[in-house]
Amino acid sequence: MQFRRVWAAACAGVSVIAIQGAAYAQNTPDSASADAEKAFAGDIIVTANKREESLSKVGQTITAISGAMLADRKISSLDDIAAAVPGLSYAPSAGATPILTLRGIGFNEQSLGVYPAVSSYVDEVPLAFPVMTLHAAFDLERIEVLKGPQGTLFGQNATGGAINFVAAKPTNTWQAGGDISYGRFNTVEGNAFVSGPVSDNAGVRLAVTGLNSDDWQKSVTRRDTNGSKSYVAGRFLFEFEPSDSARFLLNINGFKDKSDPQAQQSIAFRPSSSSAAIQQAVIDNYTNGINFAPNNARAADWTGTTFDPALGTPAGGGAIVPGSAPLVDFSPFSDRKFVQASLRADVDLTDEITITSLTSYSDYDQLQNVSTSGTEYLQSNIVDQTGRIKSFNQELRIANDNAERLRWLVGFNYEDSKTDEDYLVRFTHTAYRAGTMFINAPAVHTYQDIRNYALFGNAEFSVNDRVVLKGGIRYTNSRNKAELCNTTIPGGNVDLFFNFLGNAVGGGTPFTPVGPDDCYSLNEQNVPIGVPVFATLEEDNISWRGGVDFQVNSDLLLYANVSRGYKAGSFPSLTASNIAAFSPVNQEVLTAYEGGVKAKFMDGRGSVNGAVFYYDYKDKQVRGKLSDIIFNQLDALINVPKSRVFGIEADVTIRPVDGLTVSAAATYLDSKITDYTAINVVGVTNFDHSGATLPFTPKLSGTFNVDYRAETSGGGTPFVGFTISARSKADSVIAAREIDYFNTTGSYAKPGVDCVFCIKGYATVDARLGYEAEDGRWKVMAWGKNILDKYYWTSVHQSYDGASRFAGMPATYGVTFGFKFD
Repeated sequence: MQFRRVWAAACAGVSVIAIQGAAYAQNTPDSASADAEKAFAGDIIVTANKREESLSKVGQTITAISGAMLADRKISSLDDIAAAVPGLSYAPSAGATPILTLRGIGFNEQSLGVYPAVSSYVDEVPLAFPVMTLHAAFDLERIEVLKGPQGTLFGQNATGGAINFVAAKPTNTWQAGGDISYGRFNTVEGNAFVSGPVSDNAGVRLAVTGLNSDDWQKSVTRRDTNGSKSYVAGRFLFEFEPSDSARFLLNINGFKDKSDPQAQQSIAFRPSSSSAAIQQAVIDNYTNGINFAPNNARAADWTGTTFDPALGTPAGGGAIVPGSAPLVDFSPFSDRKFVQASLRADVDLTDEITITSLTSYSDYDQLQNVSTSGTEYLQSNIVDQTGRIKSFNQELRIANDNAERLRWLVGFNYEDSKTDEDYLVRFTHTAYRAGTMFINAPAVHTYQDIRNYALFGNAEFSVNDRVVLKGGIRYTNSRNKAELCNTTIPGGNVDLFFNFLGNAVGGGTPFTPVGPDDCYSLNEQNVPIGVPVFATLEEDNISWRGGVDFQVNSDLLLYANVSRGYKAGSFPSLTASNIAAFSPVNQEVLTAYEGGVKAKFMDGRGSVNGAVFYYDYKDKQVRGKLSDIIFNQLDALINVPKSRVFGIEADVTIRPVDGLTVSAAATYLDSKITDYTAINVVGVTNFDHSGATLPFTPKLSGTFNVDYRAETSGGGTPFVGFTISARSKADSVIAAREIDYFNTTGSYAKPGVDCVFCIKGYATVDARLGYEAEDGRWKVMAWGKNILDKYYWTSVHQSYDGASRFAGMPATYGVTFGFKFD
């Protein structure tokens, strides 16, 4: 009801694109009022076609957020960006890998080395894997969110769209600035930059950001807290122009993040095994102590210090002597490090033709513990998770950007990436036994060696002053070599359990018993394999797009586009009782049809943009379920044969009086699976998922924003504003509303939960009030996020026998002081 009331109020107002902004003049951050002036002047500059163009003249749907608006609205994280962009959803995962879904297109996979469906870039340099995007949103000119398949220019893995973080560049004069904030949970956040020329043809810019806060989550079972945040990120740019025809930009950036992974809220449990004995064991453990979290954003639970069953004294048959296991701290923690270096070179061959080289190397490392069940127990916790990604990317292209009639671009791209992920899944519950053999520590190892290359071209032809024909094509060839293995540790008993299974269900097939260091998964004969699975996935595809722009007059643009994009297949990182679960997911393909309008009115004091689109989605990649003779169902990567998305987007902008900007933007999505029969998330085989919606795809999402700035006679500017972000209900898994979670003996959910994997619609309100001195020399602002303290959640995770929520942040508030010198 609250969502409907707030949404109705928002839509009743005059609307504007809530977050359009402008590029910097001389690469210096403008004030929000200057952003508004530029927005209505129509000179918002974007690089959707890999060249600078006015946003109002680009025939596709793009949302642009300026650096000033990022600062004013305290947008610094992926969930902040998603809240500001209608149609974009952010969801955390059990592995702490972020999941972005744009217009219903996303990949709900938590593995470290997984490609996204919404790709991200810094100045067109790829952040190839989702974890690399965690701290890109600082010291920016703007963020560009390109909606729809971007395969021809940005490559595969952009079926949903692309996000380009455009960094602020070195300035022509020496400047420095920054801000410092203090807020709830003892949060201290700072940003600073220094920029200027070091010679007549070279400049530098150094920017840093950092945050430190206390714990914001409270345990529901004991006096313990979690959720502290601590990170620092930096970016160094060196710009060099040795001549009028050559330009070079070196970018070295990175971050170190030691924030606690978010703990979850337990809301339901059900025994995943079909064994009556295992079902009863799960029931006994849950009913003897599990405490469901209340509807409070700060309430959660996680494993702290508890006994380690793998270190206990054996009592025979895989059991341990009671009380013999030592206490070990399994509390959530993380240590993530990322560094990237890139070099861009632009050389003008003629006045119209430029050759561009983009070379980059990225290195990511992590070590973390993640509590995945929302309980105090070791219940499928991810422990000692180490990960490493090394990624090299080279793009070379030649373009004729300045021609009056025919503008073209051709290029080549090469990527070489290696991902390595290892972790333990720990248990203390007595659920998984064969007799007295207690499984407590399966281990996962996944290594991928990925090579991609692509050839691409794009062209635009101006038929006359009003009509532009557009077309592009890209050929991509991918090869992924993987090594996959599940092992255990001494005392983990998984080896003993699978040796038992090999004798029990192997039909007499001879095999060599496995030990803790051997790969235990069962093969086609249902006996342990003993060695890693080596597999190769080879794919190729042709992405394309075509379209037409019709400039009716200087204030009105009509456009129509059709495009096709692909997302590469990949291997899973998961526990697999059978090697069938190691099977890769194949590439997905999306064909998009879109028509839109961009218009200005009221002598440029207002603008309206709209689009209607239809997606034909084949072989969508999801983290689904696989039938298993031991555990009934286990996680696996699955292709959904057919689905579709129909959508409408609209935003309107108006500035009725000087200083007042009112804005709203909305997206309507109707997603549906049209062909998919398989086991569902609660183990029902041959379940027809047809008619179900796609995960993380609310039917309605939108923003409503009001900003007022009143310049005084002394030159200073008081300002006030608020933003409403709202979205309707969504599903966190396929067929969340169609499945019967309670179809197994002992299934139970906390009172009031009738749809376990559903995400309830919600609306949040942010507000700000401040004063900016003349020429922006200093600024002070009081701000609040989710000021009504709305309880909501962004995802629901299933971990073997339980289900748990990721709650959104409660109300946060604080004060920011900003400064600038030049």
